[in-house]
Amino acid sequence: MPADSFYTYLPDGVSFSSNKATAIRTIYAPLCGVDTLSLKSAITPFLSGDIKIDKFHYLTRPASREDLREALRDFFVFIKDKGVFSLSQGPGTDPACVEIGPLWHRLRRTHKAAGLEIEAVNFIPVSGENVELMKVTVRNISKKTVKFTPTASIALFGRSLANKHDHEHVTALLNRPRQSPEGVLMEATMAFNEEGHKTNHSVYYVYGCDERTGGIAGTFPTVDSFYGDGGSVNCPQAVVENQKPSLLSPPAINGKEVIGAIRFCEDTLKPGASRSYIMAVGIEAEEMKTKKTFNQFNSVDKFNKALEANKKYWLDKISSITFSTGDGNFNSWMRWVTLQPVLRRIFGCSFLPDHDYGKGGRGWRDIWQDLLSLILIEPHLVRQDLINNCAGIRIDGSNATIIGARPGEFLADRNAITRVWMDHGAWPFLTLLLYIDQSGDFDILLHKQSYFRDPQLSRTHDKDIGWNSQYGNKLLDKKGHVYEGTILEHLLVQHLTQFFNVGEHNIIRLESADWNDGLDMAPLRGESVAFTSFYGGNLLNLADLLDSMASRKGINKIRIARELLILLDTLSDKINYDDHLAKRNHLYGKYCHSVQPALSGETVEVLIKDLARDLRSKGHWIFAHLRRQEKVQVKEGGKNYEWFNGYYDNQALRVEGLIGKKVRMTLTGQVFSVMSGMASDEEVRGVIGSVDKFLKDKELGGYRLNTDFGVEHYLDLGRAFGFAYGTKENGAFFSHMNVMYAAALYHRGFAREGYGVLQSIYRMASNGEKSKIYPGIPEYFDSEGRGMYHYLTGSASWLVLTQLVHVFGVRGHQGDLMIAPQLVKEEFNKKNTASVTCQFAGHRLTVEYHNPKKLDSGKYAIKEVLMDSKIPNFDQVSSSRITIPRASLTKDALIKVILG
Repeated sequence: MPADSFYTYLPDGVSFSSNKATAIRTIYAPLCGVDTLSLKSAITPFLSGDIKIDKFHYLTRPASREDLREALRDFFVFIKDKGVFSLSQGPGTDPACVEIGPLWHRLRRTHKAAGLEIEAVNFIPVSGENVELMKVTVRNISKKTVKFTPTASIALFGRSLANKHDHEHVTALLNRPRQSPEGVLMEATMAFNEEGHKTNHSVYYVYGCDERTGGIAGTFPTVDSFYGDGGSVNCPQAVVENQKPSLLSPPAINGKEVIGAIRFCEDTLKPGASRSYIMAVGIEAEEMKTKKTFNQFNSVDKFNKALEANKKYWLDKISSITFSTGDGNFNSWMRWVTLQPVLRRIFGCSFLPDHDYGKGGRGWRDIWQDLLSLILIEPHLVRQDLINNCAGIRIDGSNATIIGARPGEFLADRNAITRVWMDHGAWPFLTLLLYIDQSGDFDILLHKQSYFRDPQLSRTHDKDIGWNSQYGNKLLDKKGHVYEGTILEHLLVQHLTQFFNVGEHNIIRLESADWNDGLDMAPLRGESVAFTSFYGGNLLNLADLLDSMASRKGINKIRIARELLILLDTLSDKINYDDHLAKRNHLYGKYCHSVQPALSGETVEVLIKDLARDLRSKGHWIFAHLRRQEKVQVKEGGKNYEWFNGYYDNQALRVEGLIGKKVRMTLTGQVFSVMSGMASDEEVRGVIGSVDKFLKDKELGGYRLNTDFGVEHYLDLGRAFGFAYGTKENGAFFSHMNVMYAAALYHRGFAREGYGVLQSIYRMASNGEKSKIYPGIPEYFDSEGRGMYHYLTGSASWLVLTQLVHVFGVRGHQGDLMIAPQLVKEEFNKKNTASVTCQFAGHRLTVEYHNPKKLDSGKYAIKEVLMDSKIPNFDQVSSSRITIPRASLTKDALIKVILG
């Protein structure tokens, strides 16, 4: 990027520096260890943020967006007759800069009046220790010798997220801080919980040392002793008055709010000289382990070695997929997007300041969509996750909505509220289909897994008052045995139940919401046309997958639970699909009654061809029904526009179209009509024209989630319409649905239009002056173009997936490698080449496209293919699509594809 840009990429093509970010209090970067159970941090150019493991173990005070305006980590320098100079704060006239890489953070601040430059580097080691490390270097940039007294501070919280407001003072009374030669540590006498107090097993600490003495001068262990009555976070009295630290008595230390304020020995620096200080803030089970951990990092050499290991680990991770187009900044930006799904695996949907969820755990929809990209980024990790997650599916087709950090750990809902999202059943098949295409592993469909069981029955319409915790969370048969069905059976349950779960327009019921969580107020009569088309497409694709499995594995029968025959009605007594009441009664009156509270445990053999035929009959019926009933036509400015209605509200009224004098339109309704294959090519063109007319913003260039419905609150549809228009689910530029819209367009061969959508997201995100975020894709942009809820968003998974399998066209097909590029001419560099490096079949492959005639997508064909300079064995599926057998691939292969 140019020198005046918001940030500038460094020579490694990933790390970047920014001066302008140091003027924004609420911009932040993530730091973390390597897995879900590791330490997680947020850090800003003012060193604010928070540090935690999970909702029960916050080392520092939980920080939401507005809390970022308050400092957390700091380093003060006291100079006699000049005053106090802070690392986190500085006069606006003095320069400051951040450098950020995956996953480390460097802040450099100059204090001209002090003649000093102070720099901090922060990261969390990848070796497994739950500690954030910080190295501060003070450098004399003046021509005179500087004598100073340094003090570091990080305030500890050391308790649960809930205690930020609930019993905050009472839980502080449990604190038993201790001053040690290394710094400050704190334990609580118990873990406070009014449902039952428990013994505390956690020790929180802030330790430090300097490179000259290897030790510290002392500590100020409490907020009272450090800030004083008249001081503050930014102006601690102990620093301003240059007080000497001392050992405090039990009454002065016990039951107090704790801070790890460490005084280092007075020091003197000659011009050009520097001194470094190491700090560590972490959590362990006992004091001895805190010191053992600190001893691993308590020198500059140890710190630097751990930092290099950190850089190598995350650069390797971020290099799992690398794109090379004619836009170098886009290539670098995509490296950060590729990291985001890994961050979601570790953070879940919580634990960064923009995320108000805060309680941890990964949502059902979130984890299945994250796995889409993790299949591409970390393929060796995902198979067992796919199998484990299927245990969250209930026999009524609904599911636990939260997946815990450990295998088999599920919660019905994050907030213990009985809810069912109607789209949840659609995502597992999509993810498993990608996995099978990438791996050729059809065996996973026949792997057996249990079902989730809790008090909820009939998609929360009923409740089993006889259920208790002794029953457990696994479905039992009538003999009391845990019932296990194949993964394929789980997929059938999710789709067959939903086919019959319809409202009065014969559209699948909206229930508590679909993908758009903001549409949560139409549980009685609401219906989701958008996701009905998605389910329809899945039914047809599942039928195709069954045919492929039968062919690949040489089988013609599978075993399923006897009760599923009720939903496979074409095999016995076909239901009239046009009769919505008959369908609902079939589901709730017959099927649910047969499987609740327990299954018989009996299984039956079904011919795969009969099963596939049943699924196709249902999928084709959905498509025909939607085409016949759900088209919207609006005339504006003398031109006709046509698209598909997405919803019915709680009054059973159609949501989209010209309502009064307002055009109501949703992007979601268009995405799945296109992606599923329901819309014809001509209808897709109509959708594109309508979306460009009504949802594309003329000023910012992005696509809004919906038009302005012009109501203060749409009580018959959802909370979304209580939000200000242009924010969150009410008309924001929602990255997730925008990327899925692009993916849908590429899937249907509309590459030029898909490219335009992706470019609109990239331009908005990389315009740091407006987006005020670091590289990556946020959940959404508001009407001012500000990126919101950065890093932990499913849109990153979809963007990685779309770029690799659609734009570059490198993907699996039943285990073989398919190459089908849809790059537009602008994406090739000056040498008319574009390439991607990725993992496939256990190999690291590079696919390099050569486009000597500068042809556009749709205009070129694959003319020649070379693998390591030799012509490989491949099948020409079409003029622009080939497959290379999995067995023919070689390690680290370079595949050159000549387009013409």
